[in-house]
Amino acid sequence: MSFQGKQLSAEMIELVVKLKNHHDEERKTGKIISTKDPTGRTAKALGLGVVTVKRVMSRYAKSGGKVVVHIKQPSGRPPSGICPSIQPIVRQFIRAENLLGQRVSIERVSKFLQSEHSVDVPKMTLWRALNRWGFTHGEGRRRNSLKEHNRVILARRDYLRAKIANRNSDGTLKRPEVYLDETYVNKNHSCGFTWYFDEDGPLVNKPSGVGPRLILVHAITKDGWVDGAQLVFEAKKRTGDYHGQMNWDNFSRWFKFQLLPNIPAESIVILDNAKYHNVIAEDSFPSSSSSKEQLRLWLTRNGYPWREDMLKSELLELCTRLAPAPEYRLDKLAAEHGILILRTPPYHPELQPIETCWAVVKNHVADNCDFKMSGLRNNLPEAFNKVTSHTCSEIIAKISKQEDKYWFEDEKLDEAYAINAEEDCTGRCLFENEGEDSCLDDL
Repeated sequence: MSFQGKQLSAEMIELVVKLKNHHDEERKTGKIISTKDPTGRTAKALGLGVVTVKRVMSRYAKSGGKVVVHIKQPSGRPPSGICPSIQPIVRQFIRAENLLGQRVSIERVSKFLQSEHSVDVPKMTLWRALNRWGFTHGEGRRRNSLKEHNRVILARRDYLRAKIANRNSDGTLKRPEVYLDETYVNKNHSCGFTWYFDEDGPLVNKPSGVGPRLILVHAITKDGWVDGAQLVFEAKKRTGDYHGQMNWDNFSRWFKFQLLPNIPAESIVILDNAKYHNVIAEDSFPSSSSSKEQLRLWLTRNGYPWREDMLKSELLELCTRLAPAPEYRLDKLAAEHGILILRTPPYHPELQPIETCWAVVKNHVADNCDFKMSGLRNNLPEAFNKVTSHTCSEIIAKISKQEDKYWFEDEKLDEAYAINAEEDCTGRCLFENEGEDSCLDDL
């Protein structure tokens, strides 16, 4: 293959210089130049290993005289087989099939992802993800199917009931709604695709690893970002999720001094169930780590009788039975300022509009990445400006429609689950009382 008339890359120019200098050095050392060991001479001239030269020539010969570029795969564990954006797609598919009374299996979910979204996920990976996302593989006499855990359904109903109650008949809000969230972006966060010549291969020299990261905290309303609520700081650790870099002290300080002064009075603040969002108040119900004396003090303070001969397990069970729902420190802090806290149901990122805003910010950062921390900081202001008031209002309106869809679908699913349970109960009774053959005939 000839390179005449083509632009040489920096790496190719460096190899040309090395080869020319090597030949000059050979000419200076003696009049006669050995032609033995061409592989070793090539490796020495180009500053490569002998094995590398042999591997390149082997690929060249096998490909019929074509230059083959192999992209090195990153070391360590492979990335997760399921992108987080797949979760709401899978949830909607399973719910739709449940409404139609269709049996849902891992195979059907896997085929749906392959055919409709070109996503190929190993079945065991998909199985673990469904369990992690709050789905149950139910078994009955007539069918088995995937459906959501009751705790997920209950949490979603409580959340949707509160959201719908905050709407007026004309669709306007009774109390302003504020959505907050945290995320992170790494120094080397960039787009993984680039245009290149097939014979050259991709020549972008992307640094290895993700590099240091910035943690981002912000909030939105239907009018856009909340003024004065942006918080950006560099994480001390490069590994682990960003939740490990956040704690109650950092979050509560931001919430009190940057968010509360900049949102309307009597707002509803909507957030997820991160650990530092759900720190229990000091005077709340004691936990299993509480001492025996602390359990006794709590019972006495609340006017509940107890016996001296009670074990700690007995005291804890008594506290659990008598105690109200735990109160969170964040809720108390918000209530002092007339603010109501509302938490999204678990495993429902599609109901949090600020997640889409983070995607807009990160896409801009990826498109303009220069692999420098200074460049990352300089790109952030423009990235935040990509999210406008129109962006937020459109996203929130779309999510409101999704909330309505969930609300009405849950009622239909409840009827479907009740019918399935009744059929399963009928089949079980026939099976136990009259035998398997009679059961199958009647069903």
